[in-house]
Amino acid sequence: MTDSRTTKLSSQEAAIIAAFLDALWMERGLSDNTLAAYRSDLEGFAVWLQQARSVGLRRADRADVMSYLASRVAAGASRRTSARLLSSLRRFYRQQIRERGMSEDPTERVDAPRADRPLPGALSEAEIDRLLQAPDAQTPLGRRDRCMLEVLYATGLRVSELIGLRLDQINLTQGVVRVTGKGGKERLVPLGENAVAALEHYLDNDRAVIAPRATASEAFVTARGQGMTRQAFWYRIRHYALSAGIKTPLSPHTLRHSFATHLLNHGADLRVVQLLLGHSDLSTTQVYTHVARARLQALHAEHHPRG
Repeated sequence: MTDSRTTKLSSQEAAIIAAFLDALWMERGLSDNTLAAYRSDLEGFAVWLQQARSVGLRRADRADVMSYLASRVAAGASRRTSARLLSSLRRFYRQQIRERGMSEDPTERVDAPRADRPLPGALSEAEIDRLLQAPDAQTPLGRRDRCMLEVLYATGLRVSELIGLRLDQINLTQGVVRVTGKGGKERLVPLGENAVAALEHYLDNDRAVIAPRATASEAFVTARGQGMTRQAFWYRIRHYALSAGIKTPLSPHTLRHSFATHLLNHGADLRVVQLLLGHSDLSTTQVYTHVARARLQALHAEHHPRG
């Protein structure tokens, strides 16, 4: 069934909807646009009910509500639109129970779809290269910062995991770090050649120069000999992004998002990326497939003769 409104709304259903909207306006003084949205949602459901079951709004049951929501999703409605539609129906039926003697609410125990998750921002590979080159490689602090950026991009660690990384969690011989993530779960993450080389130089040379009397167990230390804070490192990322001329909006997870997106763009298996990121649920990782797909579609549109 489609919501084409080809079936004419009965005068009885139109009157029920009009009475609800009048009550809503009297009670809350909603704008004309908001009332029009309620009208559209209720009329769409009423038409669907007439087409599907030849019943009116006040005879709908929970199965009707769920079937209608499913039909709207199948027709291309977003989760946000579906959630708004359910909200309209819920308000209508609660008013019918409260003031019109209706006995059961068909929207009860119908969960609203989660709002569409915004796609995580990611830098392009060219932007990543510029960011990694931004710290001054002629100074110990600059080499420390470049090392941190190399490790962050090579592993997809959370910033909190990076700054909390201890010396005993780094195995340069095997080229891995042992990370304790959310919920105390441990995972092994490979470093890659560039990150291993940067770590070797930093740990063998720069760490002792930056903090000769460091007693902290964290790998990355400040001149005070203490582990770097999340806020301090985030400030440095923004500073280097600015100096590298990167206009893409940044968040503390930007390099993590870039790591996952670039892996998928280069053909990595989704479950491998899940393990590397430390996601317990594959659905959490699947958001990156949308990012990768969007990038591939943009490239296709830009470069394909018939894109």
